[in-house]
Amino acid sequence: MRRFQIDGTVFSMAMFRILSASIEFTAALLMLYFNDVRKALFINSMLAIVGPLILIVTMTIGVVGLADELSFGKILLILVGIGFILIGIFR
Repeated sequence: MRRFQIDGTVFSMAMFRILSASIEFTAALLMLYFNDVRKALFINSMLAIVGPLILIVTMTIGVVGLADELSFGKILLILVGIGFILIGIFR
């Protein structure tokens, strides 16, 4: 029987995405629980901080995992792309 192995980098990225999904789901439940627009907006604003943070962490893990396979130019392009995404989110 062949054993199924998951790459450590992929596993780490997936765990951060599961954490992000859990936070999002919990926020949705809190919005329903409080049933107040002001509180829902506050909870939603907290998610605006979590989303980009998870994006940065997962992309960093992925780029570090590929660092030995990518040229410096490609890594630089990926980082510039991440920068553009963050600029688009925060502006």
